[in-house]
Amino acid sequence: MTEPSKVIHIRNVGHEISENDLLQLVQPFGVVTKLVMLRAKNQALLQMHDLTSANNVIQYYTNVQPSVRGRNVYIQFSSHQELTTTDQNTQGRKGDQESPPNRILLVTIHHMLYPITVEVLHQVFSPCGFVEKIVTFQKSAGFQALIQYDSRQSAVQARSSLQGRNIYDGCCQLDIQFSNLNELQVNYNNDRSRDFTNPSLPTEQRGRSSQHGYGDGGALYALQASGGRVAFGQMGNAQAVAAAFGGGLPPGVTGTNDRCTLLVTNLDPDKVDEDKLFNLFSIYGNIVRIKFLRNKPDHALVQMEDGFQAELAVHFLKGSLLFGKRLELNFSKFPSITPAPDTHEYAGSSLNRFNNNAVKNYKYCCSPTKMIHLSSLPQDITEEEIVTHLEEHGIIVNTKLFEANGKKQALVLFEDEEQATEALVCKHASTIDRSVIRISFSQLQSI
Repeated sequence: MTEPSKVIHIRNVGHEISENDLLQLVQPFGVVTKLVMLRAKNQALLQMHDLTSANNVIQYYTNVQPSVRGRNVYIQFSSHQELTTTDQNTQGRKGDQESPPNRILLVTIHHMLYPITVEVLHQVFSPCGFVEKIVTFQKSAGFQALIQYDSRQSAVQARSSLQGRNIYDGCCQLDIQFSNLNELQVNYNNDRSRDFTNPSLPTEQRGRSSQHGYGDGGALYALQASGGRVAFGQMGNAQAVAAAFGGGLPPGVTGTNDRCTLLVTNLDPDKVDEDKLFNLFSIYGNIVRIKFLRNKPDHALVQMEDGFQAELAVHFLKGSLLFGKRLELNFSKFPSITPAPDTHEYAGSSLNRFNNNAVKNYKYCCSPTKMIHLSSLPQDITEEEIVTHLEEHGIIVNTKLFEANGKKQALVLFEDEEQATEALVCKHASTIDRSVIRISFSQLQSI
């Protein structure tokens, strides 16, 4: 048996599993000091701060089968007592030591279900610094790209923040290494290569795409329109958010609004409280504070995390029915809500839906519908129990219980949108058999 060690060995780590996924698995037990993804072997090495933390991880997962993104992973002590940078043999390098930091990155895309163009890569990597050049190509390791920054610091930041993340929801995972090249040579500006410092380069006669089976960059949004699940997972720039809505923001949503606080009027103060408003507005962004106006009990202020989220809430909720009253929403003249005894704080709430993988959640934004989606359900729950939990809020037309990624979920269809909205605001974050359920509107029309 392997001796106890600060280093933990994790097996069956598929390409869909990111570094962040593994961190979430073990961070409740202590601080993680190093993490090495061994992609070629579907394994990972993870070093805890001390032996006690590592021992707690092993003891806990001896009795509980750890699962990440629906895949069972297997955890044991590593034969290593310490991790060093020489342990990081990256995939595709045939065991050679990793190249030193450089301003040029070699990026391999794993599990590529949607087309990746120069424009997409530029959207993903430019938040970390000025991208000078991009060259894409197809190799035996898969679709790859060389990305050149104007500084080594930007490249190091990009690798640190983007390694292991998905460009799209559940696919197109980034595997990033430092290249040993000194300068990229770009001859043409087209969908396969681009020199952003020299826009006058020719585009070349369009030949065969380097991505077999994909057309030009326009195919990105064609997939979305035909029902493909496209969303820039974990990438927080405005263009990525727009992609979640099919390539453009909803009509009337500018994406440039900087007012975070909303004035909500025509509420029923006998039936609506701060928590119910939180349940509804948190569909469109993270909530900072909510306050009902003392002199106008049917008025409330809702402060969102940023102006874009506030704009989405106004767009999707204005005119919706809640407890028989039609909501009125406007941007408040106050930039924020001042903390006070009668103000409810939500900034640190774990129930805020956009704490992790924020951009992915934008694709679920829609106006209230007849159908609600329930997640985080107990594994042994029945449809009858779901109906019993929700039927006080309206007539339930149909239900469907299913499993996704190893977790029980459900769809519940009400007779109308108002009933579904009432069920959501009253029962989101409620408890069934010690499980805190999550509820959102579903864009499906029928079960």
